[in-house]
Amino acid sequence: MAQSKYKIFLSVVESGSLTRAAEKCGVTQSAVSHALHALESAAGLPLLIRNRSGARLTPEGEKLLPAVRRIVEALDAFHTEVSALRGQEGGCIRIGAFTSVAVHWLPRIIKEYQARNPAVDFRMLGGDYHDIAQGFADGSIDVGFVTREMNIPGCETLPLTEDHLLAVLPKDHPLAGRQRITAAQLAGEPFISLMENSNQDARSVLEAAGVQVEVKYTAKDDYAIIAMVAAGLGVSIMPELLLEGHSGGIATMEIEGAQKRNIGLAVSAAGKGNPCVEDFARFVQQWVRNL
Repeated sequence: MAQSKYKIFLSVVESGSLTRAAEKCGVTQSAVSHALHALESAAGLPLLIRNRSGARLTPEGEKLLPAVRRIVEALDAFHTEVSALRGQEGGCIRIGAFTSVAVHWLPRIIKEYQARNPAVDFRMLGGDYHDIAQGFADGSIDVGFVTREMNIPGCETLPLTEDHLLAVLPKDHPLAGRQRITAAQLAGEPFISLMENSNQDARSVLEAAGVQVEVKYTAKDDYAIIAMVAAGLGVSIMPELLLEGHSGGIATMEIEGAQKRNIGLAVSAAGKGNPCVEDFARFVQQWVRNL
């Protein structure tokens, strides 16, 4: 418990839920509660506010979070070194992935990689572009899926593939039957956008076409935007990979002249010195080529 309480605390913070943290860590919810109590007792401070909607950091927890991350990173590094000294091909890889990759690629990538490297553990940070950039900035991830527009400093970025950016409209929209539209045809529509620090995809299409739209709604969650479009609240522009399997209530179509999203894999400076991370990065490149 002395070591695991830090990882459990971090998992609760990242997932916002004791239940999800328990599933992720492979322990009972009671064990999660005991770990949090032990950490708060050791600190002598309340670190989390728990209620029916989940868990969030207290002001004290916010200030101590970077220190907890450093402790977890040190523990991961320790176990990686121990594995290396024992001659094992093990270690821990900390991955960051935005929604489309986290849902449609990452589970299969990890399953196939672990089939040949069962001693490797994974810690995953999911979120939007801003979350992944922040993960690199604070050192909480070793390798992460990025786009060219994210400009992650201090990392080596390996190109993976291109992803079309599509218009997303309600199923009954007058333009829904077309195979292709122009960005200008979205100008008079209520637009649903990601938060400002993660809306690079839509912004790149609209700016390249010299089109301004009325942003009626903003959201942080990609799938919330899909649901809002399906409900007839407006239109949006989203990556094709994200839209896989989400045909109910929406229509998607190409946008004339729209640039594609370039997906890459960024490896941090620390990750480049880790044989386990470097091997995983090579595996991901090959995996994407075989799609």
